[in-house]
Amino acid sequence: MKCFTIIFFFSTIVAVSLASNVEDQGIISQVAEIHRLRPQTGSAGYAVPQLDCLSWRLAVETNNVRDWKLVPKECSNYVGHYMLGKQYRRDCEAVADAAIEYAKGLKLSGDGKDVWVFDVDETTLSNLPYYARSDVAFGAKAFNSTRFNAWVMEGTAPAIPATLRLYKTVLSLGIKPVILTGTPEFTREGRVTNLKKAGYTSWLKLILKGENDSPKSVVYKSNKRTELVIAGYRIVGNTGDQWSDLIGENAGARTFKVPDPMYYIG
Repeated sequence: MKCFTIIFFFSTIVAVSLASNVEDQGIISQVAEIHRLRPQTGSAGYAVPQLDCLSWRLAVETNNVRDWKLVPKECSNYVGHYMLGKQYRRDCEAVADAAIEYAKGLKLSGDGKDVWVFDVDETTLSNLPYYARSDVAFGAKAFNSTRFNAWVMEGTAPAIPATLRLYKTVLSLGIKPVILTGTPEFTREGRVTNLKKAGYTSWLKLILKGENDSPKSVVYKSNKRTELVIAGYRIVGNTGDQWSDLIGENAGARTFKVPDPMYYIG
């Protein structure tokens, strides 16, 4: 293992020095960075046995791993590095690009009944300043609703740029945004302030979870979307970070999942 590490390090230095241009150097540096992101433990840097954090993240995003409570402790640094790094931003942009291409190709009715459903947390707004805290550890420590709701009420979460771009495109096309979040109704004031400050200036409806709504997210969101359909609206698109945002009844004509390996909501 030590021999392999030395050879890899030496090969990277040689490759970078021989790279013909800045772009080549960037690609090679990225390969080296991916190598360093492999899960490791201890001062010797040995690989964690029987756990590949990148494979775990893939299983999470494809909904093959379900009902998980915490990010594996060994993957906390990996998840943090991903969420704070370029790859997460690029992944979000890829989702937005696909959604925008789809939206621009729609034949809209023009009757004001075409809507696009947006989730909030890790979809329109980013809670990374909260999840990067040591007492949260990017989802490796147990969720604390009191602390999280206090953060929500501060109203300082930044926009996710890719989703904001999609939101603005949707508005420009005449599709009405519906913002549907599982955060409790008592946080409405903080949510409204935060969304507008982040650039989400208007919407058809902002739906928050009431005391009588189902505690199960997939049921709650299905019910709220069904209410929209019964009222005559057509859900032409739906964007969220959780599978529970995107499955169930009346999910929409097309769904687009934003990456989020920090938590699971069923």
